[in-house]
Amino acid sequence: MLAGLMHDDFGLTVDHIRRRLAVARGRVLTARQDGSLLDTPYVEIDRRVHRLAHGLSALGVGSGDRVATFAWNTQAHLELYLATPAVGAVLHTLNVRLSDEQLRYIANHAQDQVVFVDESLVPALERLAGDLRSVRHYVVIGDDVGSLPGAVRYADLLADAPPDDYPFPAIDERQAASLCYTSGTTGNPKGVLYSHRSLSLHASTLLSADLLGLGEADRVLPVVPMFHVNAWGLPFAAVLAGGDLVLPDRFLQAPALAALIERARPTMMGAVPTVFADLLRHVDEHGADLSSLSTCVSGGAAVPLSLMQDFERRHGVVIHQAWGMTETSPFCTIARPPAHADPGEAWRWRSTQGRPVPWVELRLVDDAGRVVAHDGQAIGEIQARGPWVARRYFGDRTGDDRFADGWLRTGDIASISPDGYVSITDRAKDVIKSGGEWISSVELESQLVAHHDVIEAAVIAKPDERWSERPLCCVVLRAGATTGADDLIAHLRPRVARWWLPDEFAFIEEIPKTSVGKFDKKALRQRLAAGELAGRIRVSSASGAS
Repeated sequence: MLAGLMHDDFGLTVDHIRRRLAVARGRVLTARQDGSLLDTPYVEIDRRVHRLAHGLSALGVGSGDRVATFAWNTQAHLELYLATPAVGAVLHTLNVRLSDEQLRYIANHAQDQVVFVDESLVPALERLAGDLRSVRHYVVIGDDVGSLPGAVRYADLLADAPPDDYPFPAIDERQAASLCYTSGTTGNPKGVLYSHRSLSLHASTLLSADLLGLGEADRVLPVVPMFHVNAWGLPFAAVLAGGDLVLPDRFLQAPALAALIERARPTMMGAVPTVFADLLRHVDEHGADLSSLSTCVSGGAAVPLSLMQDFERRHGVVIHQAWGMTETSPFCTIARPPAHADPGEAWRWRSTQGRPVPWVELRLVDDAGRVVAHDGQAIGEIQARGPWVARRYFGDRTGDDRFADGWLRTGDIASISPDGYVSITDRAKDVIKSGGEWISSVELESQLVAHHDVIEAAVIAKPDERWSERPLCCVVLRAGATTGADDLIAHLRPRVARWWLPDEFAFIEEIPKTSVGKFDKKALRQRLAAGELAGRIRVSSASGAS
Protein backbone atom coordinates (compact mmCIF):
# COMPACT_ATOMS: atom_id res chain seq x y z
CA MET A 1 0.00 0.00 0.00
CA LEU A 2 2.84 2.39 0.76
CA ALA A 3 4.75 1.68 -2.48
CA GLY A 4 2.62 4.06 -4.53
CA LEU A 5 3.55 6.96 -2.26
CA MET A 6 7.25 6.82 -3.12
CA HIS A 7 9.15 8.33 -6.04
CA ASP A 8 11.33 5.34 -6.87
CA ASP A 9 9.84 5.13 -10.37
CA PHE A 10 12.01 8.06 -11.55
CA GLY A 11 14.67 6.45 -13.71
CA LEU A 12 18.39 7.06 -13.33
CA THR A 13 19.20 7.54 -17.00
CA VAL A 14 21.64 9.27 -19.32
CA ASP A 15 18.58 11.03 -20.73
CA HIS A 16 18.27 12.92 -17.44
CA ILE A 17 21.92 13.98 -17.78
CA ARG A 18 21.09 15.11 -21.33
CA ARG A 19 18.20 17.20 -20.05
CA ARG A 20 20.58 19.05 -17.75
CA LEU A 21 22.07 20.73 -20.83
CA ALA A 22 19.00 22.93 -21.24
CA VAL A 23 19.17 24.35 -17.70
CA ALA A 24 22.93 24.45 -17.05
CA ARG A 25 25.25 27.37 -17.73
CA GLY A 26 28.19 25.19 -18.69
CA ARG A 27 30.18 25.33 -21.90
CA VAL A 28 32.25 22.94 -24.00
CA LEU A 29 35.67 24.20 -25.06
CA THR A 30 37.38 22.02 -27.67
CA ALA A 31 41.02 22.41 -28.69
CA ARG A 32 41.72 23.23 -32.33
CA GLN A 33 44.87 22.60 -34.32
CA ASP A 34 45.74 26.31 -34.46
CA GLY A 35 45.63 26.56 -30.66
CA SER A 36 42.25 28.31 -30.50
CA LEU A 37 39.17 26.92 -28.75
CA LEU A 38 35.75 26.05 -30.13
CA ASP A 39 33.48 27.48 -27.42
CA THR A 40 29.90 26.18 -27.35
CA PRO A 41 27.35 26.72 -24.53
CA TYR A 42 25.40 23.74 -23.22
CA VAL A 43 22.13 25.16 -24.53
CA GLU A 44 23.54 24.93 -28.07
CA ILE A 45 24.85 21.43 -27.36
CA ASP A 46 21.30 20.55 -26.32
CA ARG A 47 19.91 21.72 -29.67
CA ARG A 48 22.59 19.77 -31.52
CA VAL A 49 21.84 16.62 -29.50
CA HIS A 50 18.18 16.87 -30.59
CA ARG A 51 19.27 17.14 -34.21
CA LEU A 52 21.69 14.24 -33.78
CA ALA A 53 18.87 12.12 -32.35
CA HIS A 54 16.85 12.85 -35.50
CA GLY A 55 19.92 11.90 -37.54
CA LEU A 56 20.30 8.60 -35.72
CA SER A 57 16.65 7.84 -36.42
CA ALA A 58 17.16 8.66 -40.10
CA LEU A 59 20.02 6.15 -40.17
CA GLY A 60 17.65 3.50 -38.88
CA VAL A 61 19.16 3.23 -35.40
CA GLY A 62 16.75 1.46 -33.08
CA SER A 63 16.58 0.42 -29.44
CA GLY A 64 19.56 -1.69 -28.44
CA ASP A 65 21.50 -1.08 -31.67
CA ARG A 66 25.21 -0.51 -31.21
CA VAL A 67 26.43 2.85 -32.45
CA ALA A 68 30.22 2.94 -32.56
CA THR A 69 32.53 5.93 -32.23
CA PHE A 70 36.09 6.01 -33.53
CA ALA A 71 37.01 9.44 -32.30
CA TRP A 72 39.05 11.70 -30.03
CA ASN A 73 37.80 13.85 -27.15
CA THR A 74 35.71 16.38 -29.05
CA GLN A 75 32.38 18.17 -28.90
CA ALA A 76 30.88 15.80 -31.46
CA HIS A 77 31.94 12.83 -29.33
CA LEU A 78 30.21 14.39 -26.32
CA GLU A 79 27.04 14.87 -28.38
CA LEU A 80 27.15 11.18 -29.27
CA TYR A 81 27.70 10.32 -25.58
CA LEU A 82 24.38 11.95 -24.77
CA ALA A 83 22.21 11.36 -27.83
CA THR A 84 22.93 7.68 -28.46
CA PRO A 85 21.85 6.28 -25.07
CA ALA A 86 18.97 8.77 -24.89
CA VAL A 87 17.38 7.34 -28.05
CA GLY A 88 17.65 3.84 -26.57
CA ALA A 89 20.73 2.72 -28.52
CA VAL A 90 24.08 1.62 -27.09
CA LEU A 91 27.16 3.81 -27.44
CA HIS A 92 30.17 1.65 -28.32
CA THR A 93 33.47 3.51 -28.06
CA LEU A 94 36.17 1.93 -30.23
CA ASN A 95 39.71 2.35 -28.94
CA VAL A 96 41.62 4.12 -31.73
CA ARG A 97 44.96 2.72 -30.52
CA LEU A 98 44.12 -0.96 -30.90
CA SER A 99 45.51 -3.08 -33.70
CA ASP A 100 43.53 -3.68 -36.88
CA GLU A 101 42.95 -7.28 -35.80
CA GLN A 102 41.54 -6.24 -32.43
CA LEU A 103 39.34 -3.51 -33.93
CA ARG A 104 38.00 -5.92 -36.53
CA TYR A 105 37.16 -8.45 -33.82
CA ILE A 106 35.52 -5.89 -31.51
CA ALA A 107 33.34 -4.20 -34.13
CA ASN A 108 32.11 -7.55 -35.44
CA HIS A 109 31.59 -8.99 -31.98
CA ALA A 110 29.58 -5.93 -30.91
CA GLN A 111 27.63 -6.03 -34.19
CA ASP A 112 28.00 -2.28 -34.68
CA GLN A 113 25.37 -0.83 -37.01
CA VAL A 114 26.78 2.70 -37.48
CA VAL A 115 30.30 4.05 -37.00
CA PHE A 116 31.02 7.73 -36.36
CA VAL A 117 34.66 8.38 -37.23
CA ASP A 118 36.88 11.42 -36.79
CA GLU A 119 38.23 12.73 -40.10
CA SER A 120 41.84 12.22 -38.93
CA LEU A 121 41.10 8.52 -38.32
CA VAL A 122 39.37 7.75 -41.62
CA PRO A 123 42.50 6.13 -43.16
CA ALA A 124 42.71 3.67 -40.25
CA LEU A 125 39.06 2.70 -40.70
CA GLU A 126 39.34 2.43 -44.48
CA ARG A 127 41.62 -0.58 -43.99
CA LEU A 128 38.90 -2.37 -42.01
CA ALA A 129 35.68 -1.30 -43.70
CA GLY A 130 35.50 -4.33 -45.99
CA ASP A 131 35.65 -6.68 -43.00
CA LEU A 132 33.05 -5.01 -40.75
CA ARG A 133 30.09 -7.27 -41.42
CA SER A 134 27.28 -5.50 -39.56
CA VAL A 135 28.10 -1.84 -40.27
CA ARG A 136 25.47 -0.18 -42.47
CA HIS A 137 26.54 3.47 -42.27
CA TYR A 138 29.68 5.55 -41.73
CA VAL A 139 29.47 9.14 -40.52
CA VAL A 140 32.61 11.27 -40.73
CA ILE A 141 33.21 14.03 -38.19
CA GLY A 142 34.89 16.45 -40.59
CA ASP A 143 34.95 17.07 -44.33
CA ASP A 144 37.01 14.29 -45.93
CA VAL A 145 35.02 11.05 -46.02
CA GLY A 146 37.76 9.21 -47.89
CA SER A 147 36.73 5.95 -49.49
CA LEU A 148 34.42 4.75 -46.71
CA PRO A 149 31.41 3.18 -48.43
CA GLY A 150 28.34 5.44 -48.46
CA ALA A 151 29.82 7.77 -45.83
CA VAL A 152 28.04 10.99 -44.89
CA ARG A 153 29.38 14.02 -43.07
CA TYR A 154 28.39 14.62 -39.46
CA ALA A 155 27.62 18.28 -40.21
CA ASP A 156 25.31 17.24 -43.07
CA LEU A 157 23.55 14.69 -40.85
CA LEU A 158 22.70 17.43 -38.36
CA ALA A 159 21.86 20.02 -41.03
CA ASP A 160 19.38 17.68 -42.71
CA ALA A 161 17.63 16.85 -39.43
CA PRO A 162 14.20 18.33 -38.65
CA PRO A 163 14.35 21.49 -36.50
CA ASP A 164 11.77 20.12 -34.06
CA ASP A 165 12.68 18.74 -30.65
CA TYR A 166 13.24 15.01 -30.82
CA PRO A 167 10.65 12.92 -28.91
CA PHE A 168 13.10 10.99 -26.74
CA PRO A 169 11.59 7.69 -25.55
CA ALA A 170 11.10 6.56 -21.99
CA ILE A 171 14.17 4.56 -20.96
CA ASP A 172 14.38 1.80 -18.38
CA GLU A 173 17.33 2.59 -16.10
CA ARG A 174 18.57 -0.99 -16.36
CA GLN A 175 18.69 -0.80 -20.15
CA ALA A 176 22.16 -0.90 -21.75
CA ALA A 177 23.58 2.54 -22.46
CA SER A 178 27.25 2.05 -23.25
CA LEU A 179 29.67 -0.68 -24.28
CA CYS A 180 33.43 -0.67 -23.74
CA TYR A 181 35.96 -3.42 -24.40
CA THR A 182 38.99 -4.23 -22.32
CA SER A 183 42.35 -3.49 -23.92
CA GLY A 184 42.85 -7.18 -24.62
CA THR A 185 46.41 -7.68 -23.39
CA THR A 186 45.75 -11.46 -23.34
CA GLY A 187 43.25 -13.18 -25.61
CA ASN A 188 40.43 -11.35 -27.29
CA PRO A 189 39.19 -8.10 -25.74
CA LYS A 190 36.12 -8.53 -23.52
CA GLY A 191 33.03 -6.33 -23.76
CA VAL A 192 31.53 -4.66 -20.69
CA LEU A 193 27.98 -3.29 -20.91
CA TYR A 194 27.05 -0.33 -18.70
CA SER A 195 23.43 0.37 -17.84
CA HIS A 196 21.85 3.83 -17.63
CA ARG A 197 21.58 3.28 -13.89
CA SER A 198 25.26 2.41 -13.46
CA LEU A 199 26.50 5.40 -15.49
CA SER A 200 24.15 7.81 -13.69
CA LEU A 201 25.03 6.58 -10.20
CA HIS A 202 28.73 6.68 -11.00
CA ALA A 203 28.49 10.25 -12.34
CA SER A 204 26.51 11.36 -9.29
CA THR A 205 29.11 9.90 -6.95
CA LEU A 206 31.87 11.95 -8.61
CA LEU A 207 30.10 15.11 -7.42
CA SER A 208 30.72 14.14 -3.79
CA ALA A 209 33.16 16.39 -1.93
CA ASP A 210 35.13 13.36 -0.74
CA LEU A 211 35.64 12.15 -4.31
CA LEU A 212 36.13 14.80 -7.01
CA GLY A 213 33.64 17.33 -5.65
CA LEU A 214 32.66 18.55 -9.12
CA GLY A 215 30.24 21.46 -9.28
CA GLU A 216 28.99 24.25 -11.52
CA ALA A 217 32.11 26.34 -10.91
CA ASP A 218 34.41 23.60 -12.21
CA ARG A 219 35.98 23.26 -15.62
CA VAL A 220 36.86 19.61 -16.27
CA LEU A 221 39.65 18.46 -18.59
CA PRO A 222 39.40 14.72 -19.36
CA VAL A 223 42.70 13.84 -20.98
CA VAL A 224 41.84 10.19 -20.43
CA PRO A 225 40.32 9.19 -23.79
CA MET A 226 36.58 9.16 -24.31
CA PHE A 227 37.12 5.81 -26.05
CA HIS A 228 38.36 4.29 -22.77
CA VAL A 229 35.84 3.49 -19.99
CA ASN A 230 33.69 6.53 -20.84
CA ALA A 231 36.63 8.84 -19.99
CA TRP A 232 36.21 7.66 -16.37
CA GLY A 233 32.68 9.11 -16.35
CA LEU A 234 34.04 12.68 -16.30
CA PRO A 235 31.96 13.97 -19.28
CA PHE A 236 28.73 12.68 -17.72
CA ALA A 237 29.68 14.08 -14.30
CA ALA A 238 30.59 17.52 -15.68
CA VAL A 239 27.28 17.85 -17.55
CA LEU A 240 25.33 16.59 -14.55
CA ALA A 241 27.04 19.18 -12.33
CA GLY A 242 26.57 21.95 -14.90
CA GLY A 243 30.30 22.68 -15.03
CA ASP A 244 32.38 23.32 -18.14
CA LEU A 245 34.16 20.67 -20.19
CA VAL A 246 37.54 21.18 -21.84
CA LEU A 247 38.19 18.63 -24.58
CA PRO A 248 41.73 18.22 -25.98
CA ASP A 249 40.81 16.51 -29.26
CA ARG A 250 43.89 14.59 -30.46
CA PHE A 251 46.41 17.12 -29.13
CA LEU A 252 47.66 15.11 -26.18
CA GLN A 253 51.40 15.76 -26.14
CA ALA A 254 52.77 17.69 -23.18
CA PRO A 255 53.40 21.01 -24.99
CA ALA A 256 49.85 21.07 -26.37
CA LEU A 257 48.34 20.13 -23.01
CA ALA A 258 50.34 22.80 -21.17
CA ALA A 259 49.17 25.41 -23.67
CA LEU A 260 45.57 24.19 -23.38
CA ILE A 261 45.67 24.44 -19.58
CA GLU A 262 46.99 28.01 -19.80
CA ARG A 263 44.34 29.04 -22.31
CA ALA A 264 41.26 27.16 -21.04
CA ARG A 265 42.03 27.31 -17.29
CA PRO A 266 40.56 23.95 -16.21
CA THR A 267 40.09 23.35 -12.48
CA MET A 268 40.25 19.57 -12.70
CA MET A 269 42.16 17.15 -14.95
CA GLY A 270 42.06 13.37 -15.31
CA ALA A 271 44.89 11.44 -16.96
CA VAL A 272 47.08 8.35 -16.62
CA PRO A 273 50.45 8.67 -14.80
CA THR A 274 52.52 8.65 -18.02
CA VAL A 275 50.68 11.78 -19.22
CA PHE A 276 51.25 13.55 -15.91
CA ALA A 277 54.93 12.56 -15.95
CA ASP A 278 55.41 13.96 -19.48
CA LEU A 279 53.57 17.16 -18.52
CA LEU A 280 55.74 17.61 -15.42
CA ARG A 281 58.95 17.25 -17.40
CA HIS A 282 57.74 19.76 -19.99
CA VAL A 283 56.58 22.34 -17.45
CA ASP A 284 59.75 22.01 -15.38
CA GLU A 285 61.83 22.68 -18.48
CA HIS A 286 59.73 25.21 -20.36
CA GLY A 287 57.36 26.62 -17.75
CA ALA A 288 53.57 26.96 -17.83
CA ASP A 289 50.88 28.36 -15.58
CA LEU A 290 49.04 25.40 -14.03
CA SER A 291 47.54 27.42 -11.18
CA SER A 292 43.94 26.91 -12.33
CA LEU A 293 44.15 23.19 -11.51
CA SER A 294 42.76 22.83 -8.00
CA THR A 295 42.71 19.04 -8.15
CA CYS A 296 43.59 16.19 -10.49
CA VAL A 297 42.93 12.49 -10.57
CA SER A 298 45.18 9.79 -12.00
CA GLY A 299 44.67 6.07 -12.47
CA GLY A 300 45.13 3.21 -14.89
CA ALA A 301 48.42 2.34 -13.18
CA ALA A 302 50.06 3.05 -9.84
CA VAL A 303 50.90 6.74 -9.49
CA PRO A 304 54.47 7.21 -8.19
CA LEU A 305 54.55 9.08 -4.90
CA SER A 306 57.42 11.21 -6.19
CA LEU A 307 55.31 12.34 -9.16
CA MET A 308 52.50 13.55 -6.90
CA GLN A 309 54.95 15.26 -4.56
CA ASP A 310 56.85 16.99 -7.35
CA PHE A 311 53.63 18.37 -8.90
CA GLU A 312 52.40 19.68 -5.57
CA ARG A 313 55.68 21.13 -4.31
CA ARG A 314 56.82 22.72 -7.55
CA HIS A 315 53.50 23.69 -9.16
CA GLY A 316 50.84 23.56 -6.45
CA VAL A 317 48.87 20.87 -8.31
CA VAL A 318 47.26 18.19 -6.13
CA ILE A 319 46.94 14.75 -7.73
CA HIS A 320 44.73 12.12 -6.15
CA GLN A 321 45.33 8.50 -7.02
CA ALA A 322 42.31 6.39 -7.97
CA TRP A 323 41.86 2.75 -8.83
CA GLY A 324 39.44 0.85 -11.02
CA MET A 325 39.16 -0.94 -14.33
CA THR A 326 36.94 -1.30 -17.39
CA GLU A 327 34.82 -3.83 -15.50
CA THR A 328 34.15 -1.28 -12.72
CA SER A 329 33.10 1.75 -14.81
CA PRO A 330 35.87 2.57 -13.51
CA PHE A 331 36.19 4.25 -10.08
CA CYS A 332 36.31 1.90 -7.09
CA THR A 333 38.64 3.80 -4.77
CA ILE A 334 40.22 7.22 -4.44
CA ALA A 335 43.10 8.19 -2.17
CA ARG A 336 42.12 11.10 0.03
CA PRO A 337 43.41 11.26 3.62
CA PRO A 338 40.87 10.85 6.44
CA ALA A 339 39.06 14.08 7.29
CA HIS A 340 40.82 14.58 10.63
CA ALA A 341 44.23 13.22 9.66
CA ASP A 342 47.40 14.97 10.72
CA PRO A 343 48.50 16.96 7.63
CA GLY A 344 52.04 15.79 8.22
CA GLU A 345 50.96 12.20 7.62
CA ALA A 346 48.80 12.83 4.54
CA TRP A 347 51.24 11.19 2.15
CA ARG A 348 50.88 7.90 4.03
CA TRP A 349 47.29 7.65 2.79
CA ARG A 350 47.76 9.40 -0.55
CA SER A 351 50.39 6.86 -1.58
CA THR A 352 47.78 4.09 -1.39
CA GLN A 353 45.02 3.44 -3.91
CA GLY A 354 42.56 4.87 -1.37
CA ARG A 355 39.29 3.80 0.19
CA PRO A 356 36.25 2.42 -1.63
CA VAL A 357 33.89 5.07 -2.96
CA PRO A 358 30.25 4.95 -1.85
CA TRP A 359 28.28 1.98 -3.21
CA VAL A 360 31.40 -0.10 -3.89
CA GLU A 361 32.42 -2.96 -1.60
CA LEU A 362 35.77 -4.76 -1.65
CA ARG A 363 37.15 -7.93 -0.11
CA LEU A 364 40.44 -9.85 -0.29
CA VAL A 365 40.58 -13.54 -1.17
CA ASP A 366 43.70 -15.70 -0.90
CA ASP A 367 44.87 -18.49 -3.21
CA ALA A 368 42.81 -21.03 -1.26
CA GLY A 369 39.61 -19.02 -1.79
CA ARG A 370 39.46 -17.77 1.79
CA VAL A 371 38.42 -14.20 2.62
CA VAL A 372 41.32 -12.61 4.51
CA ALA A 373 41.36 -9.86 7.12
CA HIS A 374 41.61 -6.15 6.37
CA ASP A 375 44.51 -5.69 8.77
CA GLY A 376 47.03 -4.00 6.49
CA GLN A 377 49.18 -7.15 6.46
CA ALA A 378 47.24 -10.00 4.86
CA ILE A 379 47.52 -10.18 1.07
CA GLY A 380 44.88 -11.37 -1.35
CA GLU A 381 43.20 -10.71 -4.68
CA ILE A 382 40.79 -7.78 -4.63
CA GLN A 383 37.22 -8.72 -5.37
CA ALA A 384 34.65 -5.98 -5.95
CA ARG A 385 30.90 -5.55 -6.15
CA GLY A 386 28.60 -2.60 -6.56
CA PRO A 387 25.98 -1.03 -8.85
CA TRP A 388 28.54 -0.19 -11.55
CA VAL A 389 30.63 -3.37 -11.27
CA ALA A 390 30.12 -5.83 -14.13
CA ARG A 391 28.44 -9.20 -13.50
CA ARG A 392 29.65 -10.85 -16.71
CA TYR A 393 31.16 -10.04 -20.09
CA PHE A 394 29.05 -9.19 -23.12
CA GLY A 395 28.50 -12.22 -25.34
CA ASP A 396 31.62 -14.04 -24.14
CA ARG A 397 31.56 -16.93 -21.67
CA THR A 398 35.35 -17.41 -21.71
CA GLY A 399 35.70 -14.91 -18.91
CA ASP A 400 33.06 -16.38 -16.60
CA ASP A 401 35.73 -17.42 -14.11
CA ARG A 402 36.24 -13.72 -13.31
CA PHE A 403 32.78 -13.55 -11.70
CA ALA A 404 31.54 -15.53 -8.70
CA ASP A 405 28.73 -15.03 -6.17
CA GLY A 406 28.17 -11.43 -7.25
CA TRP A 407 31.85 -10.50 -6.94
CA LEU A 408 34.32 -9.50 -9.67
CA ARG A 409 37.80 -10.99 -9.43
CA THR A 410 39.94 -8.01 -10.36
CA GLY A 411 43.32 -9.72 -10.68
CA ASP A 412 44.95 -7.10 -8.46
CA ILE A 413 46.86 -8.28 -5.39
CA ALA A 414 46.65 -6.01 -2.35
CA SER A 415 46.31 -5.49 1.35
CA ILE A 416 43.57 -3.40 2.97
CA SER A 417 44.09 -1.50 6.20
CA PRO A 418 41.57 -1.58 9.07
CA ASP A 419 40.34 1.87 7.99
CA GLY A 420 39.76 0.66 4.43
CA TYR A 421 42.79 1.93 2.50
CA VAL A 422 43.86 -0.34 -0.35
CA SER A 423 47.55 -0.89 -1.11
CA ILE A 424 48.04 -2.77 -4.37
CA THR A 425 51.28 -4.71 -4.61
CA ASP A 426 50.86 -6.15 -8.11
CA ARG A 427 48.67 -7.60 -10.76
CA ALA A 428 48.26 -11.33 -10.19
CA LYS A 429 50.04 -11.97 -13.50
CA ASP A 430 52.91 -9.62 -12.58
CA VAL A 431 53.82 -10.74 -9.05
CA ILE A 432 57.39 -11.91 -8.50
CA LYS A 433 58.01 -14.80 -6.13
CA SER A 434 61.67 -15.14 -5.24
CA GLY A 435 62.91 -17.78 -2.80
CA GLY A 436 59.41 -18.13 -1.38
CA GLU A 437 59.05 -14.36 -0.77
CA TRP A 438 56.78 -11.99 -2.68
CA ILE A 439 58.34 -8.92 -4.31
CA SER A 440 56.14 -5.98 -5.33
CA SER A 441 57.00 -4.77 -8.81
CA VAL A 442 54.72 -1.77 -8.22
CA GLU A 443 56.74 -0.60 -5.21
CA LEU A 444 60.07 -1.16 -6.96
CA GLU A 445 58.86 0.90 -9.92
CA SER A 446 57.66 3.70 -7.65
CA GLN A 447 60.99 3.87 -5.86
CA LEU A 448 63.00 3.75 -9.09
CA VAL A 449 61.20 6.70 -10.69
CA ALA A 450 61.91 8.70 -7.54
CA HIS A 451 65.55 8.78 -8.75
CA HIS A 452 66.14 12.08 -10.55
CA ASP A 453 67.63 10.39 -13.64
CA VAL A 454 64.88 7.81 -14.15
CA ILE A 455 62.03 8.75 -16.50
CA GLU A 456 60.24 5.39 -16.60
CA ALA A 457 60.67 2.02 -14.91
CA ALA A 458 58.89 -1.31 -15.33
CA VAL A 459 59.80 -4.42 -13.35
CA ILE A 460 59.17 -7.97 -14.58
CA ALA A 461 60.07 -11.42 -13.29
CA LYS A 462 63.15 -13.08 -14.76
CA PRO A 463 63.49 -16.88 -14.38
CA ASP A 464 66.25 -17.85 -11.95
CA GLU A 465 67.56 -21.37 -11.27
CA ARG A 466 68.20 -20.75 -7.58
CA TRP A 467 65.41 -18.40 -6.57
CA SER A 468 62.73 -19.36 -9.16
CA GLU A 469 62.29 -15.67 -10.09
CA ARG A 470 64.22 -12.44 -9.65
CA PRO A 471 63.19 -8.88 -10.57
CA LEU A 472 64.50 -7.46 -13.83
CA CYS A 473 64.23 -3.66 -13.84
CA CYS A 474 63.65 -2.11 -17.26
CA VAL A 475 64.66 1.54 -16.96
CA VAL A 476 64.51 4.62 -19.19
CA LEU A 477 67.02 7.33 -18.20
CA ARG A 478 67.00 11.04 -18.92
CA ALA A 479 68.99 12.09 -21.97
CA GLY A 480 72.66 12.38 -21.11
CA ALA A 481 72.35 10.64 -17.73
CA THR A 482 75.28 8.43 -16.72
CA THR A 483 73.49 6.64 -13.88
CA GLY A 484 74.28 2.93 -13.81
CA ALA A 485 72.95 -0.21 -12.18
CA ASP A 486 75.05 0.16 -9.03
CA ASP A 487 73.84 3.76 -8.62
CA LEU A 488 70.23 2.57 -8.71
CA ILE A 489 70.96 -0.22 -6.22
CA ALA A 490 72.43 2.40 -3.87
CA HIS A 491 69.26 4.45 -4.34
CA LEU A 492 67.00 1.45 -3.63
CA ARG A 493 68.96 -0.05 -0.72
CA PRO A 494 67.51 2.16 2.07
CA ARG A 495 64.04 2.09 0.53
CA VAL A 496 63.13 -1.57 0.02
CA ALA A 497 63.71 -4.94 1.67
CA ARG A 498 67.10 -6.55 0.98
CA TRP A 499 65.70 -9.50 -0.95
CA TRP A 500 63.85 -7.10 -3.27
CA LEU A 501 67.08 -5.55 -4.57
CA PRO A 502 67.38 -6.54 -8.24
CA ASP A 503 70.37 -8.34 -9.69
CA GLU A 504 69.88 -7.05 -13.19
CA PHE A 505 68.78 -3.92 -15.08
CA ALA A 506 67.87 -3.36 -18.72
CA PHE A 507 68.46 0.23 -19.83
CA ILE A 508 66.13 0.78 -22.78
CA GLU A 509 64.92 3.75 -24.84
CA GLU A 510 61.21 3.43 -24.02
CA ILE A 511 58.83 1.23 -22.03
CA PRO A 512 56.23 -0.22 -24.43
CA LYS A 513 52.70 0.99 -23.71
CA THR A 514 49.27 -0.58 -24.10
CA SER A 515 46.52 1.14 -26.06
CA VAL A 516 45.45 3.07 -22.95
CA GLY A 517 48.91 4.21 -21.88
CA LYS A 518 49.79 1.53 -19.32
CA PHE A 519 53.18 -0.18 -19.29
CA ASP A 520 52.93 -3.30 -21.46
CA LYS A 521 54.74 -5.88 -19.34
CA LYS A 522 53.55 -8.66 -21.61
CA ALA A 523 55.63 -7.10 -24.41
CA LEU A 524 58.63 -6.83 -22.09
CA ARG A 525 58.31 -10.49 -21.09
CA GLN A 526 58.16 -11.46 -24.76
CA ARG A 527 61.29 -9.43 -25.47
CA LEU A 528 63.03 -11.09 -22.52
CA ALA A 529 62.09 -14.58 -23.73
CA ALA A 530 63.32 -13.74 -27.23
CA GLY A 531 66.62 -12.36 -25.91
CA GLU A 532 65.77 -8.91 -27.27
CA LEU A 533 66.23 -6.83 -24.12
CA ALA A 534 69.48 -5.31 -25.30
CA GLY A 535 71.91 -3.65 -22.96
CA ARG A 536 71.17 -5.78 -19.92
CA ILE A 537 73.55 -4.97 -17.10
CA ARG A 538 74.09 -7.18 -14.09
CA VAL A 539 74.75 -5.49 -10.77
CA SER A 540 78.42 -5.83 -9.78
CA SER A 541 77.64 -7.67 -6.55
CA ALA A 542 74.71 -10.02 -5.94
CA SER A 543 72.24 -7.89 -4.12
CA GLY A 544 69.17 -9.42 -2.88
CA ALA A 545 67.82 -12.91 -2.58
CA SER A 546 70.33 -14.33 -0.14
